[in-house]
Amino acid sequence: MAKMDKKWVILCSTAIGAIYATGYFSTETQAALQNPVSYNHGSLETGSSQIKSNYKNGTFYGTGSNRRGLIQVAVTLKNDKITDVEISDFGMHYSEKDVVDLPQEVIRLQSAQVKNVSGATYSTQAFKDAVQNALAQALNS
Repeated sequence: MAKMDKKWVILCSTAIGAIYATGYFSTETQAALQNPVSYNHGSLETGSSQIKSNYKNGTFYGTGSNRRGLIQVAVTLKNDKITDVEISDFGMHYSEKDVVDLPQEVIRLQSAQVKNVSGATYSTQAFKDAVQNALAQALNS
C-alpha cells in the first residue's frame, strides 16, 4: 500500500469532520425550529409561572462553507427571538452584495430558511448553514 501524504489525510479528515458537523447542526437546528416554544406554567394557586426558553440570550457565531468559500455570521437572540443577524466574515468566490439582504430576511422570518438568491445559490446555502450553526449553539439544553 502506498504511503499517503499526511497533508491529504489531514485535509480529508477535516473535510469529513466539517461535513458531519454541518449535517449535525442543520439537523439539530431543524428539529429545534419545528418544535414550538414550550411553556411550563406553575400552580395557579401560588400565582407563579415559569417559562422555558428554547434559546439562550446573547450573540452566537456560526460558520457555513462549501466548495465556493465560507461565510460567518453573528446571530443575536433575546427571549427566543432573533433580533439581529450580521455577516461577520464573507469569504465566498462571489460578491457579498448578492446576499446582503439575507440577514434582514432571517429576522423577518425568524428562521434560517431564507429563499435562495438567484445566481448566488452557494452563497445562500453557506449563509443558511452559518445561521443554523449559530442557532444550534444557542439552544438551551
